[in-house]
Amino acid sequence: MNTLHLIISSVSENLYDGPAIFATIPGSAGEMTILPNHEPLITTLKEGTITVRIPNAEDKTFTIKSGVLETSGSRTVVLV
Repeated sequence: MNTLHLIISSVSENLYDGPAIFATIPGSAGEMTILPNHEPLITTLKEGTITVRIPNAEDKTFTIKSGVLETSGSRTVVLV
């Protein structure tokens, strides 16, 4: 199974750092799903919920107010 390395972090704590099959994220221009080997992208995020599909585990969700996403290859970083 192909996965990406996802990091979701705030100033005060690391919310998630590990593998993900995909992550659905509230982009400022609309909801988007990031898959492994996504085209390089930097975008702002709006208030909403990040849903992360984790291999062999239940989905995790994170409620955010705003943030920035950067993805390249199989690594995605979300700063909230």
